[in-house]
Amino acid sequence: MITPIQSFEQYLEAYEQSITQPEAYWENQAAQFLWKEKWSKVLDWNFTEPSVQWFVNGKLNITDSILDRHVQTHPDKVAFYFEPNHPEEARQVYTYLEVYEQVCRLVGVLKSKGIKKGDRICLYMPMIPELAIAVLACARIGAIHSVVFAGFSAQSLAERMNDCGATMVITSDGAFRGQKTIPIKSIVDEALEHVPSVQHVLVYQRTNETIAFKEGRDDYWATAMEQASSVYVSEAMDSEDPLFILYTSGSTGKPKGVVHTIGGYMVYSAFSFAHVFQYQPGDIYFCTADIGWITGHSYVVYGPMLNGATQVIFEGIPTHPTPGRFWEIVEKYNVTHFYTAPTAIRSLMSFGTSIPKQYNLSSLKVLGSVGEPINEEAWHWYHDTIGNQQCPIVDTWWQTETGGILISPLANITPLIPSYATLPLPGVQPVLVDANGTILEGNEVEGNLCLKFPWPSILRTTWGDHQRCQQTYFAAYPNLYFTGDGCKRDHNGYYRIIGRVDDVINVSGHRLGTAEIESAINEQVDVVESAVVGFPHDIKGQGIFAYVICTPSESNEEAIKRDILQMVTKVIGPIAKPDKIVIVSGLPKTRSGKIMRRILRKMAEGEFHQLGDTSTLLDPGVIEGIKEKIIALG
Repeated sequence: MITPIQSFEQYLEAYEQSITQPEAYWENQAAQFLWKEKWSKVLDWNFTEPSVQWFVNGKLNITDSILDRHVQTHPDKVAFYFEPNHPEEARQVYTYLEVYEQVCRLVGVLKSKGIKKGDRICLYMPMIPELAIAVLACARIGAIHSVVFAGFSAQSLAERMNDCGATMVITSDGAFRGQKTIPIKSIVDEALEHVPSVQHVLVYQRTNETIAFKEGRDDYWATAMEQASSVYVSEAMDSEDPLFILYTSGSTGKPKGVVHTIGGYMVYSAFSFAHVFQYQPGDIYFCTADIGWITGHSYVVYGPMLNGATQVIFEGIPTHPTPGRFWEIVEKYNVTHFYTAPTAIRSLMSFGTSIPKQYNLSSLKVLGSVGEPINEEAWHWYHDTIGNQQCPIVDTWWQTETGGILISPLANITPLIPSYATLPLPGVQPVLVDANGTILEGNEVEGNLCLKFPWPSILRTTWGDHQRCQQTYFAAYPNLYFTGDGCKRDHNGYYRIIGRVDDVINVSGHRLGTAEIESAINEQVDVVESAVVGFPHDIKGQGIFAYVICTPSESNEEAIKRDILQMVTKVIGPIAKPDKIVIVSGLPKTRSGKIMRRILRKMAEGEFHQLGDTSTLLDPGVIEGIKEKIIALG
């Protein structure tokens, strides 16, 4: 385990050292892990290509520090408590030794399928311990895992598998989610009709639903594991070998395969977990994120387990069977650290304070927030009702591309201000720039948030398209990584994230590209053109507002809207369904044909009298028609 920073003065000293002597600082951090061969150079980098290499020529396997090390010192320590979707189902307990043995057996299964170092394996599973075990088995054998959240459609799944050239899928027969049973395997089967590279499918039986089974391709997890050994020596990997690919939406239609490599990601995910959450031996940690997202990668699987943490994995949703489910779990397991999204907090706020008061939450020591900036009202409810005004809230800012938390309070160390991410972690060098790329010095400034120096878990590339990585993150401002977020720095030097400045909508903490949603809407037969923007949403933070132009049709507008929702669900998944759809006769465009999204955003927010300059519009009269449609929508 990494020993957390003990005081604010110690944080300031560590931060200063990490900025003035970054290579020496990170070399000391990396030395706390198991390496097969030490690195020859700590860091080699430029933000022009970009090319970033940490712990150059170091050899390791991340699972040695996650499993072998802890099995040697505390094999019977609990790694996971598994809380099933249905509370009447018995909980399961997995020790570090049991996880190690399951991972090794799965490595044997993968080897029997011909999987080797560098192969890509797609994981499409519910939030069960076997998903974490599958992630670690991939890492142990040197295969590159690509987890796809099991809420994406077959089409989205196929797109991701084709992009990375997956040769194997690990999945389940189905998934329990609240009162629903999701047919996971049938979604995979539909996707595989369009993915010629996949040769093997391993199916974990979770719901015991009847599924289609293709001989020679499909195999059941339990049957395959029976034949496998419980001991497998880990594959030696280079520090800069890819560990995983995780797809994220951008401002263009096609999702990007963000690539993280082993050495730097290992060091930073463990480092950030220990310092932000101030985790101590004996604590019980509960992160509600699905492993299909980066939060689940870094702060369910890798960060906590590298620190030998004990945690709760929860399969279900916060409102099933009652809106007290999270608090019931906190009481049941004596959870000390609770990490969730503002969306969940706002949703549970709507049920009032009486439900949390039915449970004993006195075990809680630290509360965390992730996915989007938390608004002040939700912050105070979380702090007062859940934390009983005794628990610091670590309001964490980071991204899929950053691999770990970059700006956040350190629990019980950093003085808090509601809705502020506060200060950067050691080694993180944020800057604010204006539209011209000029760095804004001093405090009380607002600009675009960039990073001027690499941290160990920065993305290395986008899979199969390094130019896209360069163009997306490093082209806007020379020698800087551009986050895509706007940010304020106050008189204390504290950072407050304002939100996206590009065409990306943050819905319930999930980044969705407007172009991707528009492309899905446009597949509906009656749609000529669409434009999608975000708008403030009481629960989700941002909702999706779609403006749609249709051909003359016999279908009524409500039928077309239903078809659009079905199409978006089919193409992307239910998380991308628009919250509001207005069918309009035209869109506000400049004479060059560019849609003025600024105007559409203002109108979606109901700010019809604050549209700004409309003189460059090809047809200013289109605005009045849109306004009437929005007012009629209510």
